[in-house]
This record gives sequence, structure tokens and C-alpha cells, in this order.
Amino acid sequence: MGKARILILGGTTEARALAAALASRADLDVVLSLAGRTADPAPQPVPVRSGGFGGAEGLARYLRDEKIDLVIDTTHPFAARVSANAAQAATQCAVTAFALRRPAWLPVEGDDWLSVHSVSQAIAALGTAPLRVLLATGRQEAHQANAAPQHHYWVRSVDPVEPPLTVPHVSYIHSRGPFRLEDELDVLQRHGIEIVIAKNSGGDATYGKIEAARQLGIKAIMVERAETAGLPVVETVDAALDRIDHFVSSLMKRGV
Repeated sequence: MGKARILILGGTTEARALAAALASRADLDVVLSLAGRTADPAPQPVPVRSGGFGGAEGLARYLRDEKIDLVIDTTHPFAARVSANAAQAATQCAVTAFALRRPAWLPVEGDDWLSVHSVSQAIAALGTAPLRVLLATGRQEAHQANAAPQHHYWVRSVDPVEPPLTVPHVSYIHSRGPFRLEDELDVLQRHGIEIVIAKNSGGDATYGKIEAARQLGIKAIMVERAETAGLPVVETVDAALDRIDHFVSSLMKRGV
């Protein structure tokens, strides 16, 4: 039989780790798909395709044209539309699919969290009195801050926010994680940050700011993720590798 063809929908630390674990396997043909939103993505251990597919229909077409056997959704926990499209396309093409989702963070003793469901809700929750805010939700929804121009924002993102915010008091921090606790403590203290807005992404790479806020007694407004619909979920790279092994062995039994 030929190689099992696997499409990884990526962009996360887990996607890269999974691709690295599969890269040397002679029984697999792996392609990693990136959304193409980051101007200078980090090098990857397997062949990469960049850019969107054109919704569920476009993805279904790609699965058929490329004869993909297995789809693994390892996109960001907040890329809900991509996950929905993956579930729909896989069902349409009768292709096996699952998601690899790191577990969300849970508050521990000392955390002062307010949970909301969107960045716009987080901005509204800041209230009317001016605050010094670290907005660490990425550039795509940073413009929600325009609705509350009384605050002073420090906006952190990998790429520049385009167009820039219209608020009078804004500073931009361009950096790519992982972020160390010492550096996060420095950022919060140096800028006199009074509140942090973050997405509950889970994982280690960006947890530093949550830990730093806890140590400094700073409140965090946490944007919680929506449920992943339509795909079975595993939470670790090891669990994903187990699932891939089961899939490949059943594929070989069928002699496809």
C-alpha cells in the first residue's frame, strides 16, 4: 500500500511538535497547513501549505484532490470557524478527523479572574475609570479596544496591528512567545499594568503573564474559548500519536 496521507491544520506549538514527531516516518506523507496570518512563520519540520482553503467546500475539495486519509485539527483553541470547517469537510468526504486541543488553564489560589466570552466583552468589563491595560489577545481583535478610548493600552502581538488603534494612549509590543515569567513580571511592573486581558489558550508558552499577574495581585480578564463542535478531541501530542498509529494500522489492514 501507499503512504497514509495526513493533513495537519496547524499554527500552534502542538502542531509543530506533532509534525516533528511524524516527519521521519516512512509510512506517512504529512502536510502542515498554516493560515498565513503571520508574516514570518517559524520554519517547520514537514512540507507546508500556506493560506486558507476557502471554507468547508474548499477544504473538502483539497481533501479529495490530494487524497487525504486523515485530518488533524491542531489550530488555536480560538480558531472556531476553522474547526467547524474541518469537521464539515471531513464528514462530507468521509475522511477520518480529530482535534488536538491543549486543555484550558484553570484558576489557582491567588488568581483574580473575570471570565468573559469575547474580546469586546473584555473591553466593556474594564469599566469607565481609566486603567493601564495589557491587551494580550493578538492583533486580530485588538481594534475592539477602540470602543473604550479612556484606557492606556499596551498591545502585544507577533505582527503589527493594522490599522493601528484609534485610542489616544496606546503602545505596541511586538514579540513572539514563549514568554518567561521574569520577562512578564518586568513588563507588568515597568508599565504599571493594572489589568491583563488574555485569551484562555492553555499550554505553557503564554502562561507566564497569568502567573506574573497572580504574583503581583493584578486582575486578569480571561476570554474563554467556545466548545469545539463536531470532532473527537485529544489533549496531548502523545495521545494524538497513539490515535494516528491506530488509524494507520487499521488502514493497512484494509489494504488501502
